[in-house]
Parts: sequence; C-alpha cells; structure tokens
Amino acid sequence: MPLTAHLEELRKRLLVSIVAVGIAMVVTFNQSHFILQLVQAPLNTTYVFERVPPYVQAKARPEPLTLYFHTPTEPFWTHLKLAFFAALFLSVPVILFEVWRFIAPGLLPGERHYALPFVVLSTLFFALGLAFCYKVVLPFALNFLVSFDENLKPILTVGEYVDFCVKFLLAFGLIFELPLVITLMARMGLTTPAFLARNRKYAVLLAFIIGAILTPTPDVFNQTLMAGPLIILYEIGIISARLFGRKKPAEA
Repeated sequence: MPLTAHLEELRKRLLVSIVAVGIAMVVTFNQSHFILQLVQAPLNTTYVFERVPPYVQAKARPEPLTLYFHTPTEPFWTHLKLAFFAALFLSVPVILFEVWRFIAPGLLPGERHYALPFVVLSTLFFALGLAFCYKVVLPFALNFLVSFDENLKPILTVGEYVDFCVKFLLAFGLIFELPLVITLMARMGLTTPAFLARNRKYAVLLAFIIGAILTPTPDVFNQTLMAGPLIILYEIGIISARLFGRKKPAEA
C-alpha cells in the first residue's frame, strides 16, 4: 500500500474516532455536574490520615472539603474539560476498534480474527485501570496528601483538582494495558517470556521512572502507588506471554 493510501486510511480512522468523541461529548457535557460529583467523591472519603510518630493514625473527616475557583471562566472550562475526558473514556472501544482497522491490513489472515478479543480486552483493562485508580489510589493518595500536615488547611481549586484526578485516571487506564501489550508483542515474535523474566530488574527500575513521569506530584508516595501495580501487571504480562505468545521464538 503506497504512503498516500496509508495517510488516507489514517485520516478516515481519526475522523471516525473524533466523531465518536464528539457525539459522546454531547451526552457527557449534559451530565457534567454529575460527573464532577463523581470526581469529587474520592476527596471526601470517610477517613483522613494524621502522622502520630511513629505511626499514621486514621480518623473520620470532620467536614467535607470544598472546591473553589480563581477566575469567572474556570467552572465552565472545568465542566468542558470533564465532558471531553469522560467522552474520551466512553469512546475507548470505538478508538481501539479504529486502531485495529488501521493495522489489520498489515496482519496475516489468521491474525485478523483477533479483532474482537483485542477490542474487548483492551476496553476491559482500561476500565479496570480507571476503577482501580478511582476506588483505591485516588482516595488514599488524596487523603494522605491533604492531611499530611495537620497545621495546614487545603484550599483546592476545581480546575487543579480535576487536572490532578484526570491525569491519574488516564495514566492508570493506560498502564493497565501493559499485559495486553506484552502478550501482543510475544504473539508477534517481538519478545519472549524468557527475555522479559531475565530483564525483570530493569522493568522494576523502569516502573518507578514511569511512575515519576506520569504522576502529577513528585513525591515518592504517589510514584510507588503507580509503580506497584505496574510491576504486578508486568508479571501478569509474562504469564500471559507464556500462555498465548508464539511458541517457536520462546523455545529458540
């Protein structure tokens, strides 16, 4: 296929993805107030944490935290941003399907029937990443950070808070795709389970580097919250590569 045909195909796939996000955004913008309430929920969980040397003590939060805004346009742009990212998350199955349709012509005929499992599993892993971040990481990280010094009172702006949460959610949605990416690479013969296991120590180091890059804050606490699941997902990827990867490269 010539380069112009590849570019035309890419344009079509991008157009379909953009239209899907646009249609979803009509719905999500209509529900942006509800979405903001969902995003704000991890900030007001039941417990807060205080350092009582040498321990960390948990206690009930006395009152919910309030989000503020600095400029008159900040609430509107925040709702627009929330609507866009919610639409992007909802459009993940369509986007992944379009990615598959773009790369499918370069695959062998026997490999093209993996389209449905690829889309379903990719969407599932992405959703699991969002759920894990929303239910586990965000409540723990937010409560720890805002309660780190009991002598300081947080004044959180809605724009900065939403940016913080969206970056975390997007990062965890993407890193939960790691087992699938590793399995596909093994299936295509680009890597082997033996190679992945042999270089495990470098993967651990890389996990903490990625955690440092992707987390919105530079502290080791949040980097570990991201690096830990990344290391576990790497191990799951090795197991999956052994089960579903190409056998000949692995045996060689």
